[in-house]
Amino acid sequence: MIQFRKTIAFLLFALSFGLNAQSNYKSWPDVIRKNDASWFGTDEAKKVAENVLLYQRNIGGWPKNIAMQDELTPQQKKDLIALKKTAVETTTDNGATCQEMLFMSKMYAQVKDERYKESFLKGLNYLLEAQYNNGGWPQFYPLKKGYYTHITYNDDSMVNILNVMKQISEETDFYSIKPSKEVVQKAKKAFDKGIDCILKTQYKQKGVLTAWCAQHDEFTLAPANARAFELASLSGYESTKIVLLLMSIEKPSREIVTAVKSAVAWFEKTKITNLEEKRVLNEEGKIIDKKMIPAINAGPIWARFMDLETNEPFFCDRDGIRKKSLDQIGSERRNGYSWYSDAPKEVLKKYPAWAIKNGTKVSSADKKNVTLITVAQDGSGDFTKIQDAVYACPAFPYERVTIAVKNGIYNEKVRIPEWNTNVVLQGESKEKTIITFDDNFSKINLGRNSTFYTYTVLVEGDDFSVSNLTIKNASGDNGQGIALSVVANRAKISNCNILGNQDTLYLSGKEAKQYFVNCYIEGTTDFIFGSATAFFENCEIHSIKNSYVTAASTPEGTPFGFVFKNCKLTAEGSADAVYLGRPWRIYAKTVFLNCELGRHIKSEGWENWSKPEAEKNTFYAEYNCSGEGFQPTKRVSWSHQLKKNEAEKYTLETILKDDIPTWYSK
Repeated sequence: MIQFRKTIAFLLFALSFGLNAQSNYKSWPDVIRKNDASWFGTDEAKKVAENVLLYQRNIGGWPKNIAMQDELTPQQKKDLIALKKTAVETTTDNGATCQEMLFMSKMYAQVKDERYKESFLKGLNYLLEAQYNNGGWPQFYPLKKGYYTHITYNDDSMVNILNVMKQISEETDFYSIKPSKEVVQKAKKAFDKGIDCILKTQYKQKGVLTAWCAQHDEFTLAPANARAFELASLSGYESTKIVLLLMSIEKPSREIVTAVKSAVAWFEKTKITNLEEKRVLNEEGKIIDKKMIPAINAGPIWARFMDLETNEPFFCDRDGIRKKSLDQIGSERRNGYSWYSDAPKEVLKKYPAWAIKNGTKVSSADKKNVTLITVAQDGSGDFTKIQDAVYACPAFPYERVTIAVKNGIYNEKVRIPEWNTNVVLQGESKEKTIITFDDNFSKINLGRNSTFYTYTVLVEGDDFSVSNLTIKNASGDNGQGIALSVVANRAKISNCNILGNQDTLYLSGKEAKQYFVNCYIEGTTDFIFGSATAFFENCEIHSIKNSYVTAASTPEGTPFGFVFKNCKLTAEGSADAVYLGRPWRIYAKTVFLNCELGRHIKSEGWENWSKPEAEKNTFYAEYNCSGEGFQPTKRVSWSHQLKKNEAEKYTLETILKDDIPTWYSK
């Protein structure tokens, strides 16, 4: 038996080598897909069809990587006839079988040779027979030992099969050959089982759906290894065609909608925009080296292999040892494999229209009566992602639009654009409705302004309010990382937790006024910073370690900057040297009124950030504060202790006065 298999393998190698050597104008897939329909009625096409019939095994499948358009010698034809009944090397890998079925369909459309029809139907039966009971397909059938038995998404193998089943089950005109009603029903059943398998194999990170791996174990459905350099991992490339297939389904189930939205969120999270691939070619145009070059605002790409828990890209040589960068593996694998892909861009391009059509009970984003949209991770609402709900909000609405968010951990970046005014983001509970993301300065890596891209939630639309939820930057103490960025006017934030480390809360916008009430805000360095006029009332301001609470950049001539009233400043037990603030810009204004200052506040209170001119231009003041940290006689000489008549002007109405009266009380 071993000798027989070696003989078969040698024959396949000889055939493949000989035919590939003869091919001089088009690859085999190009012959199928790029020729005009009329070509399939030519004598040349008929000669190719005879080859394709010879290559098809009696079981119905074809081998892969064969240039079937090349002329066969008499001996090669004899060898192929001998191979027909062996069923070895029949596969769906690299497009095999599915592409030959397409070729036969195109031939039959021009030449009604019943052999072409029979060949197509045998191929279809082969695909049906090869399916596992769980809905997946192996790479080879009959089963070939090793990783080939895994459910195979690699190189779009299973997606290609499911696209065949979809066309057959929907009885479209894509194929010229029409199977019997019985076979159509089998194809429909196979398609449904395949989609169910896709849904069950979508990988979860800490309970959150992400994407798919190139291979999944045929029994456990867990991620599985393939070749030594193809370790179990999330795949930016293979997941693309899976999502596009799911998006092509009319009237998708709630589970399909959730799968697509979750995968899109993962694509957004894992896209790389600071690298570009540079290829070095020789005189024949062959790649002799690949390098990844740092770039700013490069077009998005995705890694082929990403860690199952961290999403970090990794690379392997034939030794199977994970490396962090492409230049750490040998040239043979570095240059002979596709390690990055921009394929997910197609998903992201099609997604907004798909989301409006399929992701919500609201049929159109510009419906005039949209006033309430519900977000729930269990699928019971209009959307499972907050950002999708924002997409469905009308632009510049006459009425307020409430996005009600059910309890859950929403791992996503959320942006309320400038045109989405009058948005109310309302959580079910402050403790259990959590929006979190983990961007930081180094991760973004877009140059000196990277901080401003690190937000978890960005508010640009005026007349915004948010309540009863937690907004968190989960990157840890690893440099700048914004949790909430508000660059809108008339923004109210109430009963919220705003969590992070350095630069937790960014407040800006030309002449912007913002109101925080009953909130908990924590961080390390400059964790409340920016140029807006902001009023904080009944808030707890918590320092995680010794550093600075505020870093205002109030514009010159602006009457108020940051004002804290009836707030409580607390800290971790290890923190005992925290400044109330320092000036990001020299006209910074920050005032604390009736606040309880913990013992962690330094006696001098304020620091000039090595800007002597700030001592003449800033306005740092306190009034009627209390606690161990309130030491007015020890404050820096250039700060102020307000008198009662001076403090009386620091009212909510005076500070937040706007052309829309009492907006902050809504």
